Amino acid sequence: MPTAIEIRQNGGPEVLQVAEVDVGSPGPRQVLVDVAAAGVNYIDTYQRSGAYPVPLPYVPGLEGAGTVSAVGSDVTEVAVGDRVAWQGSPGGYAQQALVPADIVVRVPDGVSDETAAATLLQGITAHYLVNSTHPVAEGETVLVHAAAGGVGLLLVQLAKARGGRVIGTVSTAEKEELARAAGADEVIRYTEEDFAAAARSLTGGEGVAVVYDGVGKATYEGSLTSLRRRGLLALFGAASGPVPPIDPQRLNVGGSLFLTRPNSYDHVTTRAELDWRAGELFDAIAKGTLTIRIGGRYPLAEARRAHEDLQGRRTTGKLLLLP
Repeated sequence: MPTAIEIRQNGGPEVLQVAEVDVGSPGPRQVLVDVAAAGVNYIDTYQRSGAYPVPLPYVPGLEGAGTVSAVGSDVTEVAVGDRVAWQGSPGGYAQQALVPADIVVRVPDGVSDETAAATLLQGITAHYLVNSTHPVAEGETVLVHAAAGGVGLLLVQLAKARGGRVIGTVSTAEKEELARAAGADEVIRYTEEDFAAAARSLTGGEGVAVVYDGVGKATYEGSLTSLRRRGLLALFGAASGPVPPIDPQRLNVGGSLFLTRPNSYDHVTTRAELDWRAGELFDAIAKGTLTIRIGGRYPLAEARRAHEDLQGRRTTGKLLLLP
């Protein structure tokens, strides 16, 4: 019977338990995937802790890649033997996963299974942020928090590809090097200086057009202070904890600011939209214009350590579990 990681109760990383799980055969519009690699993401920790409730028990992991081993009825998008990737369906922390056919995409030649597994969830997040939430304009200055993290490194590269000037925030010299290598024009070590004051200084006092903030509680106030008039704060995550309620008057006095809390699900609502975003990401990877940094590879049985490292901010780039 296939091995998986199962969560039977909410809590810390210790609730990630190895188990034998029979995933069954694919039903209508489902595909069975032999998982080659599964992505580890912050949302996995939110679900594990109960901050984002999920019915128990369940197999975590919203992202993965592998080879189709069986298909259910009415599946036309892929066939047995195809290499595929997906994001947005649980069950990735396993040797086999049942995935809705609506969300699988073929992995093209030139993109490895590991790279594909490391791309979609964070890649689609970065893609919608710079193309849809706030389409970065040529010459515009943007601020990216955690610029050496999984989403951060992608945001830096995609914003630069659109012609933006990117200011990144990081915590260490090592992470500064990574952010600069990805293309960041300026890097602020938030552990050593006030990032909001530094961002304003780097823009001649004007402020940035948009802040892409996946950190949340620890940064949101400084993010608002970093914005120019009519700037946008895009809060897409809460790595440091959830943001408390914000008084709309704070947006008024800050300069008619905008605030949004987007998510990936609302940005891949059609097959065409999913194919557009995934296609652009995979094309850029194959051409060498987008680099996916895999910061750690863990055996499936060491999912607990992967979560501990992610939440302890001991990592850069993307973490993968290898079943």
